[in-house]
Amino acid sequence: MFDVSELAYDKFMGRYSARLAPLFANFAGVETGQRVLDVGAGTGALTAELVRRDTEVAAIEPAPSFVAALHSRFPSIDVRHAQLVVTFMSDAPAGVAEMRRVVRPGGIVAVCMWDRDGMEMLGAVNRTQRALDPSQQTPEQRTLYRSRETLEALVGEGARSELLEVESDYAGFEELWSTVVDGAGPAGVWAKSLDDEQRAVAREEMYRQVGSPGGAFTLTGRAWAVRATVAAS
Repeated sequence: MFDVSELAYDKFMGRYSARLAPLFANFAGVETGQRVLDVGAGTGALTAELVRRDTEVAAIEPAPSFVAALHSRFPSIDVRHAQLVVTFMSDAPAGVAEMRRVVRPGGIVAVCMWDRDGMEMLGAVNRTQRALDPSQQTPEQRTLYRSRETLEALVGEGARSELLEVESDYAGFEELWSTVVDGAGPAGVWAKSLDDEQRAVAREEMYRQVGSPGGAFTLTGRAWAVRATVAAS
């Protein structure tokens, strides 16, 4: 699902994640000198912000190509290959419990995921998929932890949340469509599964879903951030 180059991922999702990173770091209370573990680091949008804040950073990431990118971009930090990222965890409660376990008392566990409908780019992809085949759940619909309620329940006792918002600019629709076709995650898997005729239909439908822009346009990405302080045992 994430077997793509770091450049393809950065054009597809990283353009949003890089802008979200400082907002999420502020929400999580990240300060200079802290020890921080970036779980599901991707190509390093949040990692870069943590390094900028002079924290002691370690990162874990499931996609081998992204692990290689992290090693290249941040050679001084500890990067490990691990299957941990909230929406795509095989057992998210166990994963978050492990995050709680490794955080010292008084430390913060924080997670952040794109809202299912509030992330306009993914929302347009989802509506396009449903328009082409209303009988099927879209890949994004099958993923969990895309709402405040589910994320708060996942993080557990003491959870508090905030909706974070960023924007990304596109020179035109073709830029957006190319990032979907070449992108990562469920949207990229779906786009690559289409034959030429289906892809042409999907392109026209997605063009309609984002308002048939005649030139440059902007999409908003909204994400739920949830944090909790780990109590002393």
